Amino acid sequence: MFPGIDRGGTLRQSACMSPISIAALLGFTGVALGAFGAHGLKDVLAANGTLAIWQTAVLYHLVHAVASLWAAERRPVVTWIWAAGIAVFSGSLYVLALTNIRWLGAITPIGGILFLIGWALLVFKSRK
Repeated sequence: MFPGIDRGGTLRQSACMSPISIAALLGFTGVALGAFGAHGLKDVLAANGTLAIWQTAVLYHLVHAVASLWAAERRPVVTWIWAAGIAVFSGSLYVLALTNIRWLGAITPIGGILFLIGWALLVFKSRK
């Protein structure tokens, strides 16, 4: 069989990354992509006129990476929702900034909705 999957096809908890590990990975990739955009991709982003788009992607990526680290032990599901939000929101902006394919901006709000769902879950949890 595959590591982390039992004979019944169920994924064992030990095979999954913990919410803290996910948050740490989000932080690592956010810093790396911010630095790469500022240095390695500076000419491409300038030529496309998309530096501000890249910076917005990095900003939301890093804000939600830090918030995910905080939420990981308090409301772990929020970390997963925000990870998906980063993938969709920031991911679509990263690709848009590199390729200048403007229709990708239509996907971005889906990631924003995922961010809002995560924040709403924290609001409702704190009301209990």
